[in-house]
Amino acid sequence: MKKRDYYEVLGVAKDASADDIKKAYRKKAIEFHPDKNPGDKVAEEKFKEAAEAYEVLSDSEKRQRYDQFGHAGLGGAAGGGFGGGMSMEDIFSHFGDIFGGRFSSFGGFGFDGFDGGARGGNRVRRGSDLRVKVKLTLQEIAKGVEKKIKVQKMVACSHCDGSGAKDAHSRKTCSTCNGTGYVTQVQRTILGHMQTQSPCPTCGGEGQVITDKCSYCSGEGIVRSEEIISIKIPAGVAEGMQLSMKGKGNAARNGGINGDLLIVIQEEKHPELIRDGNDLIYNLLLTIPTAILGGTVEIPTVDGRVKVKIEKGTQPGKVLRLRNKGLPELNRYGTGDLLVNIGVYIPDNISSEEKKLIEKLDDSNNFKPSASDTRNFFNRFKKMFN
Repeated sequence: MKKRDYYEVLGVAKDASADDIKKAYRKKAIEFHPDKNPGDKVAEEKFKEAAEAYEVLSDSEKRQRYDQFGHAGLGGAAGGGFGGGMSMEDIFSHFGDIFGGRFSSFGGFGFDGFDGGARGGNRVRRGSDLRVKVKLTLQEIAKGVEKKIKVQKMVACSHCDGSGAKDAHSRKTCSTCNGTGYVTQVQRTILGHMQTQSPCPTCGGEGQVITDKCSYCSGEGIVRSEEIISIKIPAGVAEGMQLSMKGKGNAARNGGINGDLLIVIQEEKHPELIRDGNDLIYNLLLTIPTAILGGTVEIPTVDGRVKVKIEKGTQPGKVLRLRNKGLPELNRYGTGDLLVNIGVYIPDNISSEEKKLIEKLDDSNNFKPSASDTRNFFNRFKKMFN
């Protein structure tokens, strides 16, 4: 099913402020929360959809990519991002800034499963993101491509399944926080007694401590490894665009949520074609005889070389437009054009025989511009500077 526009999902304008987006998401989260709509699959999907929209629009970098490239700019085509793979735990792990962090209830319904959040839930770590650069040719950009890359990353230790403990009996409940992952402090202020909660300093918010560490990962739960990852890159991407693959970054210490893999697009320069948005430009240099008499020339395209007819009397500066021979628009319908800029080659050195021939041609009226030709020439220059 086609994704809805994120601004439409939250019911805000495209120029909405960060505060307006936050308020809109809070309203949607309350309206469609599963505890308020038990067993309602439609409400659950809308709850996830709103969370997905907020995750993007609340992040200035992701929002900029979305505004420029649409959904494809966020890695949906790369098999990552939120699309279809966002769990309730993922959503709740991003809820803290909306509802003020840790709390026991909201509007009469709780938020179980909240990472680092409600009802004594323990803090969940998140692995760091990885960033890789992928170079693409114009042909690959035009068609889309699947690339396999090798990355060095932190992965969960296979001996302890990422827990960092020697075995299942090598962990115990933290005695400082009694397994809640948080400690409560009461301070006396001029406004009265203020109660605050913060991650437990002993267990780091996990609620448990390791009594006997895994010898393979030294209790970290992660080890360095190598992975070959397949990336599906959609057609029409551009230099500097960033795709993301959810969960393909570094693993978190002692279990938790993996970071993301960020793929930065780089374009390899084509030896003949120049990119201008979705259009391609080719500078064609004609010989004097071909410009005068006309003929057929070969033009490079992303699909191979094609033959183009040159009309007799073709003037320098003329632009030929080859429809739909450019690059496809990302996440949209339509394809750019190939623009052929015509130039005429004037030799620096000529033989004495060639000189006599040209001098003879110079006497012909056909080789002298008429008054209308002169006017048209200057009018073209005027348009260039207006």
